[in-house]
Amino acid sequence: MFVACSTLCFAREPLETALRQIVELEFDKYELALIEGGRHISPSEAGDNPDAALYRLRQGPSLIASSLHIDFGPINWSDARTRTRFDGLCKLAKLLSVAVITIPASPLGTPLDDEIKRLAALVAQTMSEGLVLSLQTHSQTLTSLPKTAAELCRAVPGLGLTLDPSHFIQAGDPNVDFNVVYPYVQNVQLRDTGPGPGEFQVKVGQGKIEYAQIVAQLERYGYNRALCVSIIDRVENNFDREVEIRKLKLLLETLL
Repeated sequence: MFVACSTLCFAREPLETALRQIVELEFDKYELALIEGGRHISPSEAGDNPDAALYRLRQGPSLIASSLHIDFGPINWSDARTRTRFDGLCKLAKLLSVAVITIPASPLGTPLDDEIKRLAALVAQTMSEGLVLSLQTHSQTLTSLPKTAAELCRAVPGLGLTLDPSHFIQAGDPNVDFNVVYPYVQNVQLRDTGPGPGEFQVKVGQGKIEYAQIVAQLERYGYNRALCVSIIDRVENNFDREVEIRKLKLLLETLL
């Protein structure tokens, strides 16, 4: 395992600035977040022209991409243009030597059979490119409950999970048991989180995330990829974000 930093930690700054700050915080690996409507490269832009996206990334400091985090927002995945753009994003992943692509699951209320059909097609596509498709565990999607997230992985062989334990805690049970997801984890996104409203991101040590327990469980299942610091850059943060990023980086490194 190794520690990486998400570009979402600097989401309100230009991408070039974000990459420089990641280097200044002494990371050598990063998760590239491609969020539609964000200030960095959008998935539509990168999917339409992956070579241009790669050129832009290579103008920045020397960093190794550990994974792609892609969020198109609400779209129709059966649309031909969306699928073409996803092809382009798979190409970008390969150009960056990235193995794991994280996407959101469908929103809560989506029939499981429809989601399984969608994911089966996407997994077949990514596997044909030698890539791993991974669903982020998120409180507003079908992966909000550990049991359902694991069920999707069993139904679609080859599908993985990007473990974001903050969303399990914020889903209503601060003592939630998510051991069932560990066999399927292909990526990890971390910050400290409390159970109450407005506590999605709190200072390291003030929340409910059990980092040592998470690392121990990942080791049990042979996980050897990133622990990604993902303290999202938001106006409402009531702490020094860079201080907390550094603290979480050092904490995670002591556990490896």
